[in-house]
Amino acid sequence: MANDLASAHSSYLRSAAHQPVAWRQWSEASFALARQQNKPILLDVGAVWCHWCHVMDRESYEDPQLAELINGRFIPIKVDRDERPDVDSRYQLAVSALTGQGGWPLTAFLTPDGEPFYGGTYFPPSDAMGRPSFRRVLESIAQAYAEQPAEIKESARRVMEALSGMEQPPAAETALSPALLDRIFEAAVRTFDPVNGGFGHAPKFPHPAILDLLLDRCRRRNDMVAGNIAFLTLDKMARGGMYDHLGGGFHRYSVDEHWAVPHFEKMSYDNSELLKNYIHAAQVTGSRAYAGVALDIMRWVDAWLSDRERGGFYASQDADISLDDDGDYFTWTREEARAALADADFELAADYFGIAARGPMHHNPEKNVLAARESAAEWAHRRGLSEAEAAAALARIKEALYAARLRRPAPFVDRTIYASWNAMFVSAYLEAHHLLPLAANDAERQRLEQGRAFAQRSLDRLLAEITPGRGLRHALFAAPHDGAEPRRVEEAVFTLDDQVFAALAALDGFAATGAPRYFEAGRDLAELCLRDYAAPEGGFTDLPRGASAPLGALAATRKPLQDSPTPSGNAAAALLCLRLAALTGEAKWRETAHATLEHFAGAATAFGIFAGTYGVALQVYFAEPLEVVILDGGDGLAPALAAEARRDFRLGKLVVTLPAGADPARVPAALAAIAAYAPDGGRRSTALVCTRGACQPPVHAPDELAGQLAALEVHDDLPIVAP
Repeated sequence: MANDLASAHSSYLRSAAHQPVAWRQWSEASFALARQQNKPILLDVGAVWCHWCHVMDRESYEDPQLAELINGRFIPIKVDRDERPDVDSRYQLAVSALTGQGGWPLTAFLTPDGEPFYGGTYFPPSDAMGRPSFRRVLESIAQAYAEQPAEIKESARRVMEALSGMEQPPAAETALSPALLDRIFEAAVRTFDPVNGGFGHAPKFPHPAILDLLLDRCRRRNDMVAGNIAFLTLDKMARGGMYDHLGGGFHRYSVDEHWAVPHFEKMSYDNSELLKNYIHAAQVTGSRAYAGVALDIMRWVDAWLSDRERGGFYASQDADISLDDDGDYFTWTREEARAALADADFELAADYFGIAARGPMHHNPEKNVLAARESAAEWAHRRGLSEAEAAAALARIKEALYAARLRRPAPFVDRTIYASWNAMFVSAYLEAHHLLPLAANDAERQRLEQGRAFAQRSLDRLLAEITPGRGLRHALFAAPHDGAEPRRVEEAVFTLDDQVFAALAALDGFAATGAPRYFEAGRDLAELCLRDYAAPEGGFTDLPRGASAPLGALAATRKPLQDSPTPSGNAAAALLCLRLAALTGEAKWRETAHATLEHFAGAATAFGIFAGTYGVALQVYFAEPLEVVILDGGDGLAPALAAEARRDFRLGKLVVTLPAGADPARVPAALAAIAAYAPDGGRRSTALVCTRGACQPPVHAPDELAGQLAALEVHDDLPIVAP
């Protein structure tokens, strides 16, 4: 039987087009067929970067005999979790409720109406690892569905009932107060690993939002407990194997608590948020090391994850070349490293990166993950090298190893353009421009300047895809294949995340350029969120309300609060409203932010560090606002004023550059009121600093602006230094 995946937009779905399973895509027609034939649905949810998804594909879905069983007894539907986060998130919750486990591949069994009644993740072809064989599972489910239809239907009803209430927060018994911030901070302290950094034990994931909250707490309060947690975590991640020391960028997570052995896929949304972390750490400390990691993330993105011709950021890079390896592209045997390096450099590389005869990779014990056991300064001291000698040696070693790696077949890059993930990277690249004061040379300054220009081009491409009255589709352009041009995805889901993160990116674009079209786009998308996603009782739903009749578990209302794996849509919506409140002075935006934060106050702290973005929104809500308006007088001094204003990290700080001759009618009202304080009508480049409802005297020189900003800081006089 043929399946209908060859024409799919998704790279993951197209990779299964050759399978003998009669896969169908998620659609009303697929559900109608299940109802017509009264067959249960086998739902497979995975991703192109997912190693175990491909393993199960090869072991089970490419088996003709198993395919015959599936095709005869089930309606099989395959879904790409990146393309359909709405489908994935609901069935993940359902399967977790049923079995206590989730992840990818997600294997769920549904009634013809799409209601889940059983599921799991990876099932082996024969009984193994404490898991039943997939054939045994399929036969048992088919038999139960045929012989116990009433029990199946009742079980599915109970799951759907539970799913509908799973993310509805309880009535807020906790007052909306700064004490909530302390409770989120306490959760970070409680789960912090003081030896290895990060939170919890294996497997260990980065938590970018909580790191930003800790960096801000360190900066505002000179709280070195918060600072040490953030700095140790960032240091250990950047030294460990989760960081790609040759190509730049971070793998998705570490399978161990030491950050030593990663899952090797690289995701857009991880790297955009980690890029912000290292930018902010560099701003807080002035550390060139943190700035270097940020620039290295950009180097990888520029080379591998960017549409340099049109603008835009791709979705991910795979871990593997084939099912027979596990990160082989990224790992090294001693012989491979020796062949790439001069003898003296090999000895240095083996010492610095721990390249041993036996490595940690179970499938090939000779393979090593490159990870630094100590800082470059510590290594230089132990080896008796000057810091300059050590830096030159490491640069030479990395360049030679990377050149050798580039000669290997590279893992697949999914060149799908997703709206929310692109918006997150636009914001990160615009923030990277704040590192200009720390740039060490012309090459770094050029990368930052080009990064800002690329972010603006990507933002223009993103906003050009807005559908009037509906906003942005999640999947904008399908991954091209067979040398074809990118295909616009016409029929795609619209989600809260896409609208909110695009609106935030547009406002970041406005702050950087003063171009009114960016402010207007951000405001219009926020208005759309109020109209289509805001729930009457509070909070925002992940899908627009009042859409067409939902399929299956999409009938369950979700109000996502936790950061998993991307920042919380509701917390980001609150941040968007707070940003618009500062720009416009309109009360409705702050009132909406208050209502959203209050709606989740009774539930947020139960999420601990997974409520990091909610904590960020709380901090911005309760902190004294700080606004810096730069009026460009056309004398060439505005960039230096803007660089000074953006030098330090502070959550919620608003820095906006308004170009010379800006149309007052298109300047947000609150900014226009601030700009009115400028002498001479803004004919000289001027900086205006406003907080607590009052503005400082206008200044025209960066050192004067630095003095004003320093005087407004409220913390102990102890220096903030990274360990």
